[in-house]
Amino acid sequence: MKLALLQFVTLDGVSQGPGSGTEDTSDGFTRGGWLVPFLDDAFVRRTSEWLDLADGLLLGRRTYEAFARDWPRITDPDPFTRRMNSLPKYVVSNTLATGDWQPTTVLRGDPARTVGELKARPGRELQVHGSARLGGALLSAGLVDTLRVVVAPVVIGAGRRLLTHPGPATGLRLVRHEATARGLLLLEYRTAGPARTGDYEGVTDLR
Repeated sequence: MKLALLQFVTLDGVSQGPGSGTEDTSDGFTRGGWLVPFLDDAFVRRTSEWLDLADGLLLGRRTYEAFARDWPRITDPDPFTRRMNSLPKYVVSNTLATGDWQPTTVLRGDPARTVGELKARPGRELQVHGSARLGGALLSAGLVDTLRVVVAPVVIGAGRRLLTHPGPATGLRLVRHEATARGLLLLEYRTAGPARTGDYEGVTDLR
């Protein structure tokens, strides 16, 4: 399977609590719900198409517990609920004993090893939703194939930021981009090995 990260971020890189003010108040965060004002049909259509590619969800413990609490309670006929509840869930955790949001498998031990073994199985995509710290660790380990980012036109100024896990610099190649009528940027990247660097010596150097 390929490994894809799907993340919602503000312009200043915050990924915490996009869906509501009470979604994730850890560490005293009070500025959640920043994505909601910008949601529209184009966002729903594209993210639904992304979810169509998943053969499993890969989550960290914190995100898993929040999703397991919220998704089974949703009764609105939206394009996501049935698939989120029915897809296989894999939780990377050495503290969680079992998972109640079925079907769930707890992956113990070193994430690079356990996720690497999971990736070796046949299938389409293993998708990381939320779980920014897990996603950063897997990117640093060279396990990520695709990164899909939805950027909201807002600066929050507080909260956990995406991809702050220390590790080698990673190059990305933009393969798709679009902007919605309400101002969201939907960006899709493929990982492209180590990040390239250079020294600028003038416009003639760019040809």
